[in-house]
Amino acid sequence: MPRKLDTLIAPSFYGVHKNIDNYTHFWLCGGRGSTKSSFVSIEIILGMMKNPDANAVALRKVGAYLKDSVFAQLQWAIEKLGVEHMWEIKPSVPEIVYTKTGQKILFRGADKAHKLKSTKVTRGYVRYIWYEELDEFHGMKEIRTINQSLMRGGEKFTVFYSYNPPQNRQNWVNREALKERDDLLLHKSTYLDVPHEWLGEQFFLEAEYLKKLHINQYNHEYLGEVTGTGGEIFDNLEIRALTGDEESCFDSIKCGIDFGFAADPFVYVVCYFHNNRLFIFEEIYAKGLSNYAAAEKILQKGYENEMIICDSAEPKSINDLRQFGLRVRGARKGKDSIEYGIKFLQGLEKIVIDPIKCPNAAREFSEYELERGTDGEFRSTYPDKNNHTIDAIRYALEDEISKRKARVINRRDLDL
Repeated sequence: MPRKLDTLIAPSFYGVHKNIDNYTHFWLCGGRGSTKSSFVSIEIILGMMKNPDANAVALRKVGAYLKDSVFAQLQWAIEKLGVEHMWEIKPSVPEIVYTKTGQKILFRGADKAHKLKSTKVTRGYVRYIWYEELDEFHGMKEIRTINQSLMRGGEKFTVFYSYNPPQNRQNWVNREALKERDDLLLHKSTYLDVPHEWLGEQFFLEAEYLKKLHINQYNHEYLGEVTGTGGEIFDNLEIRALTGDEESCFDSIKCGIDFGFAADPFVYVVCYFHNNRLFIFEEIYAKGLSNYAAAEKILQKGYENEMIICDSAEPKSINDLRQFGLRVRGARKGKDSIEYGIKFLQGLEKIVIDPIKCPNAAREFSEYELERGTDGEFRSTYPDKNNHTIDAIRYALEDEISKRKARVINRRDLDL
């Protein structure tokens, strides 16, 4: 490794650098101060200067954050490598150009994902793709869509995913990092792997202070460990693909619908409940569906003879679905139905969700957490957002929930 590079990337990244041509996907997980973003920026600049057909796209979920993060980081790399005279920095675009060949580094926000399809370069192809703050993106479906748009026209691609792991163990990033691929390298780093003088004395003092004050926060923020927030609502999840043999035994199917309001999606779920275990294995999750289009999609799933329990706040929509030949009725709901329904789900031995057939249910159940108040403490109420599949499941299981509630009430009466 060139002496110059020794002074720019931390020792923990030497192995990644040596293997840069042996993998396509690099998942770089690390805590605060681990210098993973610095490493990525150095690799992109060096790689483009070595490969005249290589261009790069750096992404953040929100485009407004590009200039103060990936753009500034790549500018830093150019300066540290001492090659400022070879690059043209265009902050107003934003864009960075290697003047010798016209190769470009483009910057895109995924909040305008439709524009990513039209990303073009005048020379070569997009070899380098960098997802900074990966956990801000909405899931692998979104990542795959972006990659499919950008990974064209070349033989070799290098995709960097840099992130601090979310605390929630069930977050999609943490789940995805456990999967193995022959073309993927997962690398974990911390500030402890970085030369002391790079970060400065104060950085280490702050880290030690938090370590003494709150070890769990230190482990998450500085060591990049998945510690859990303590606010996870469902700790009984099993996210995995269901087998055909399993589904063939599902003899009592339950279905539920949560109607979308305004920008909210229409959600239809199919599940099986047995022996205190719940299996969620079909979903429809779409915005802007007419009732007719929704009915067509439901009929295509093949469970049209099953009773579907719907959000009773939409009687017109329920009537429309009935007119289209579906067996539907409104949920009875009642006092505390939301809280009791969620507690019922929490009390199940296991909630198994097929992430291939039901990616939105897997995401919403996994990421559903209590919110914190201004004092930093968890609120006692369940949040009413990003819970559309959860509501639909509550409706589908309404009869089971009512039976459980009745048994509890009867036991209380006997105790009295």
